[in-house]
Amino acid sequence: MNRFPGTHDDPDSEQIDAEAASWFARNRNNPDRATRKAFDSWISEPAHSWAYAEFEALWDDLAQLQKLSRPVPQPRRKTPRWRPAVAVAAAVLCAVLAVNLGKPQGPFTQQIAAQQQGARSFQLPDGSTLYVNANTQVQIDFSAQQRDIYLQQGQLYLEVAANKDRPLWVHIGAAKVRVVGTAFDVRRGQRQLVVSVAHGQVAFSPDGKPEALTLLGARQQATYDLKKGTLRQQTLDRDEVADWRSGRLAFRNRDLASLVDELNLYRHQPVQLAEGPLGAYKVSGNLDVNDPDALLKALPALIPVKTRVQANGQLKIEAR
Repeated sequence: MNRFPGTHDDPDSEQIDAEAASWFARNRNNPDRATRKAFDSWISEPAHSWAYAEFEALWDDLAQLQKLSRPVPQPRRKTPRWRPAVAVAAAVLCAVLAVNLGKPQGPFTQQIAAQQQGARSFQLPDGSTLYVNANTQVQIDFSAQQRDIYLQQGQLYLEVAANKDRPLWVHIGAAKVRVVGTAFDVRRGQRQLVVSVAHGQVAFSPDGKPEALTLLGARQQATYDLKKGTLRQQTLDRDEVADWRSGRLAFRNRDLASLVDELNLYRHQPVQLAEGPLGAYKVSGNLDVNDPDALLKALPALIPVKTRVQANGQLKIEAR
């Protein structure tokens, strides 16, 4: 294995390798929220993130075993000097691989339409776990060569089973997100496309063109303004990626336009936002996804705005 720059083969690095192997195995078994939070805390250390990425790469190499139907002569190679912890980790990965050898790799299609409040989770046949938010529509189309997921509206979070020979693409209109093995969140609103990465790395192309790829790593977020065609990146706190799964969103200095775009996921009738500088107002607070109107009622106390019911019954936010 390649080492994190500046480290040596010492007991500490062996311990990190062992921890990375343990986390890799746990993450493939649909971890609960507490486990995910503990993992996010662990992987925030650069040396930990590097070690985990190495084991993801090792998994990809071991996955090649799925293609073998008969013994094939292999060229002689120099025996690698693996540390004991790495050897144990490889054994763990081999065991995980053996469990997944029998999983179907052929065509699979499913349409998901979540109209009610609350997050839902689905175990996909490739070993990935899909979470969908309220009012979300998703089309899943897996072939033997590629995995495609189409986010038609709403929001999803994916913990992707690594397979470099069968990449996974998330399509959001013309935009695309490409991954091999990682965990990330995608929200498709009326104003924005937002991609947030929990761990691993994704390639995001807002217009679907290869030359416009943006690489995002752990705790990075890219927000694409659909009207302006602009892309903005920022770094998130550990708990901010896909926090909607807990039922409550905490936000600080959030643009009102972005907040309304996300809040509309939880209402049957979207809120309208007046044009002009209003969308750039900064808001801090909390959103209960099961009671989005509570935030709307509190909004005039947080920033200088007012809400008005229009003739068509829709609620509009205007400057006060």
